[in-house]
Amino acid sequence: MELAEAIYGRRATRAFASQPVAKAVLERLVDAAIQAPTAVNQQPWDFAIVRGQARLKQIAQTAKQHMSNIIESELQHHFRSDLGDPDFDIFYHAPVLIVISAKVGEWAIEDASLAAENLMLTAHALGLGSCWIGFAQRWLETDEGRSSIRLPSNFLPVAPIILGYPAKQMPAVPRKPPVVRWINGDQ
Repeated sequence: MELAEAIYGRRATRAFASQPVAKAVLERLVDAAIQAPTAVNQQPWDFAIVRGQARLKQIAQTAKQHMSNIIESELQHHFRSDLGDPDFDIFYHAPVLIVISAKVGEWAIEDASLAAENLMLTAHALGLGSCWIGFAQRWLETDEGRSSIRLPSNFLPVAPIILGYPAKQMPAVPRKPPVVRWINGDQ
């Protein structure tokens, strides 16, 4: 797949087939992720790969409850109905969760985010769907969440990404025009 096709074709996937993702494919995704640039070439990554529906369900339910407890802003208010629905699975029954973390430092978030984008684009190129799950993020930062993925204390969980084979093709989402300011050095 050409890079432009991956960039323009990748979608957030929220419906997955039950087909498992092979370990070799997951290793290939991690290898693609670590090709991302990092500040001062620190390469501070950590990857927790969670498989197994029972374990994923446990993490999803606990993270969902935590998120439900901390929602306060008006922006997040519209999430209350989903979070209050006992049948809503924040991982959408995906067969894999990969949590990309980075060693605590000045550019941990940026470094892990760059790795996440490489991982998601490569997943799309391999016929997989992915979605960054913000609902899990705050819980993963807690002691309980960190313990659930065996994350060392000097690492920051940044990108919880679900993966699997899409159950259906996701349509393109219309994009708003960008705000662009051209700054010329001669003026």
